[in-house]
Amino acid sequence: MNGYPGNEGSLGLINEMPPFFKVFGGFILILVVGGFLYAIIRGISTWTTNNASDIITSPATVLDKRTEVWGGSGDSSSSTNYYVTFQLANRTRIELPVRGDRFGLIVIGDQGQLTYQGTRFKEFTR
Repeated sequence: MNGYPGNEGSLGLINEMPPFFKVFGGFILILVVGGFLYAIIRGISTWTTNNASDIITSPATVLDKRTEVWGGSGDSSSSTNYYVTFQLANRTRIELPVRGDRFGLIVIGDQGQLTYQGTRFKEFTR
């Protein structure tokens, strides 16, 4: 080794840990990795489902708009998600995420043609 007694590298530290800490550390590691895998699989699933859906154009009325602001504590910047709720001709309602530049052009009460694919907003024309 390197001449120091009892120094087997980082494995020596792990071997000396009480079993509780090993189990707890393993649980936290599995939880973090599982969370990342869940987010990745969910994103791919939504993307695949949207791509497999038909592109639908339907008469619609804008019922509501909302924003969701997240982040922004301290020196970090915040992010905003924009959503618009439409009522289709068959009286069903659908809330779709919309880009900020399009969100500002849509007004509650607007009537027009909504084009969407699954949960993906494509276009709204008055």
